[in-house]
Amino acid sequence: MTQCFTAQRNRQFMKKGTTSMSPLAMFQQRRLNSSGPSGKPGYNSRGERELTDEEAATLLKDLKTVWNDSSLSDEDRHAQIKKLFEKYEIGGMISPSASKMVSTILTDTEAQKPGEKVDNVQKFHQSLMDYHLGKQLEFGGQYDNKFNPPPKESRKDGGEKAGDKSSKEAKILTAEIKLEWLLFWVAMSGLILYMLSAESYEKEITWQDFRTSMLGKGFVSKLVVVNNDTVRVILNERGRGQPMQDANSDYYFTISSVKNFEERLKKAQDEDGVAEESRVPVTYVHTTPIGKTLWNILPTILLFAFIFWSTSKLLKGSGGLSGGMFGNKKQFKKFNADSDVKIKFDDVAGCDEAKEEIMEFVNFLKHPERYERLGAKIPRGAILCGPPGTGKTLLAKATAGEAAVPFYSVSGSEFVEMFVGVGASRVRDLFKTARENAPSIVFVDEIDAIGKSRSKGKASGGNDERENTLNQLLVEMDGFSSSDYVVVLAGTNRSDVLDPALLRPGRFDRKIYLSNPELEGRKAIFAVHLKQIKLSPGCDLEDLKGRLATLTPGFSGADIANVCNEAALIAARHDEEYVKLHDFEQAIERVIAGLEKKSKVLSPEEKKVVAYHEAGHAICGWFMKYADPLLKVSIVPRGQNALGYAQYLPPDIYLYSTQKLLDQMTMTLGGRVSEELHFDSVTSGASNDFEKVTSMAQRMVMACGLSPEVGLVSYNIDRGSDMTKPFSDKTASLIDSEIHRIVDQCHERCRKLLKEKSNEVELVAQRLLAKEVITREDMIELLGERPFPDQNDAFDKYIKGKKEKDLEQKSKESRDAEKDEKKDEKKDQEEDQKKDEN
Repeated sequence: MTQCFTAQRNRQFMKKGTTSMSPLAMFQQRRLNSSGPSGKPGYNSRGERELTDEEAATLLKDLKTVWNDSSLSDEDRHAQIKKLFEKYEIGGMISPSASKMVSTILTDTEAQKPGEKVDNVQKFHQSLMDYHLGKQLEFGGQYDNKFNPPPKESRKDGGEKAGDKSSKEAKILTAEIKLEWLLFWVAMSGLILYMLSAESYEKEITWQDFRTSMLGKGFVSKLVVVNNDTVRVILNERGRGQPMQDANSDYYFTISSVKNFEERLKKAQDEDGVAEESRVPVTYVHTTPIGKTLWNILPTILLFAFIFWSTSKLLKGSGGLSGGMFGNKKQFKKFNADSDVKIKFDDVAGCDEAKEEIMEFVNFLKHPERYERLGAKIPRGAILCGPPGTGKTLLAKATAGEAAVPFYSVSGSEFVEMFVGVGASRVRDLFKTARENAPSIVFVDEIDAIGKSRSKGKASGGNDERENTLNQLLVEMDGFSSSDYVVVLAGTNRSDVLDPALLRPGRFDRKIYLSNPELEGRKAIFAVHLKQIKLSPGCDLEDLKGRLATLTPGFSGADIANVCNEAALIAARHDEEYVKLHDFEQAIERVIAGLEKKSKVLSPEEKKVVAYHEAGHAICGWFMKYADPLLKVSIVPRGQNALGYAQYLPPDIYLYSTQKLLDQMTMTLGGRVSEELHFDSVTSGASNDFEKVTSMAQRMVMACGLSPEVGLVSYNIDRGSDMTKPFSDKTASLIDSEIHRIVDQCHERCRKLLKEKSNEVELVAQRLLAKEVITREDMIELLGERPFPDQNDAFDKYIKGKKEKDLEQKSKESRDAEKDEKKDEKKDQEEDQKKDEN
């Protein structure tokens, strides 16, 4: 509960001989007294102002002009609204004049935009509340920044100008006192006071002390047996007056049983010769100690206190369950189209098809009449699915920015709570807010947190909070009509686990897939991010974009943004004036292989093993026709486990032939085979290579139908939680044998190739030991030009150096010259043959 305490008495409301009246009551009385007489035109029988249709229309027109005038400051806007309300004597929220204005706004024919009438009603109510609040504070000597600002000289001096007594009057101190906390602290204070004041004067004695020092000397007045286990000793006047006894202490001793105590007491008094009429009286009582009682009922008290506290938190502020037990009502993040959402479709690159697909939502929100005249309805929603980092959230924000409508962003995990009903309540609040601000866009990121299929991993007859939240989401999406102009977008990278009811037409009508960008898409993404990077003035931007896009196959939009940022950080670390190409190359290496570990120093023997291992990969890749183009080989440790790596540039292809797969596997086994040929024992450095080879062989046999023994069948390798095999034990044995056959075949090919090229392996390994990093130019210098043409056109255009291109040109010219010589020789032979025949 909230109570207001006045810091000082406001004398202008307290006059001698009159009753006190609050500022609000005084203001209301003044407003009623200022009304015209009953029966006068413009006033009703109670003296309240009533507006005519013409006056209401004129006032609405003037208010709309003030509301929509962006050149006005907030102070000027509130001043003009105050003049209008005073001119027409607008009353409170339920006054006839205010009701007339609301009716006029709702029947306004000039409001054509969806939701404009409701928006105008909200603006009118807000302006009316601010106006009356300002008037109320004006009567109380207070100022506000809207309708009752302080004088200019007071504002300059911080509102405390010397001599201005009105700025210091009637300052109100507001304190908030919560009942539950008040009761808690009162109870705690009482308990602490009781514990501090309850000093114990009780002193325990033994039966022997009682017998000899008290009972035997006649100091006992009576005995009180408490709960059949404790005996309290009440001393007489003689006993309390003894110096050995403390008059302020109560003595007691414990007994095993009442019967035994009575027998011992009777025996003791018999021995002392006490007459029957003079013997010590004994009384019996049954009591419960306060401490023990409190301790027994403490769990119940705590339980009810927790229920009371949690219930008050749940229902506080009429937020219902959506308010939560440990916070206020959930406020969903709203991005205002004019101030917050600055992203446009031009800022999103690499997903042109997805942009075209979703552009229709923007066009419908901008021009709904264009579609409605043909009977079309706006799609209810769209699912944006794809790998992480492909721009699902960015595309949704761009949609809001292009459509210039409110954009509500929420994560699917925000609906999942431990308390039943919270998630469903938040879904209702979200869609209610979106409908009130229509046209609008709702974006639910990671919707798979609440949208998983209800038939998976669920016991029969069970129920949980996530399922309730999903049911409420299904109802809300199918419950509001298309005239609400609310579009629901959702992002996920697990669309395969979503409930079918969520994906049906009428809820999410469209499924938009965003994949990793291809070469042209990566160039477009680099173009967006390079705008923020300070490049050298003479840099060829087109060539730089093409080169970087070629060096980053398989990168997502987030990876490309990370590369640009890392390049700028590397340039700044080296105090460079501009970000150059070598900075981007180092950034790409860091993203692919990890941070260079300069502190990880290898022993000479380990370094030699790594050099021959990487040399085996490089030689296989150089002399295999379908292997990917080699770019760089390094034996510098990087990342967590990589002691060396070879960088290749695979082209953007989607179909893999059997020969290409075999060449890739052979190249992957080159490191291990090189160790076998050059060292007495092998190491564990090829474990990652074996994982890749095994995975490729499994897919060839079980998924792609590239094994003649297994046949044209496909078995799903990733079956999730399903542990059953979709084939028999005999087929499993056949699959194992085929996988081993393919791997052994590639191993034998690799071994044969490296034996033939043993000199080349030695040259590359020695160069690696000397330089640690060798490039494609070093490979050409050592091995000559690669005997096979590269399949990657972008590699030929952007990556090949001038020296390599000159060598290729000379080689091409020499081949052409040889062809011409052969043609001339053949022509001469034909002429000689004709002469001989003649």
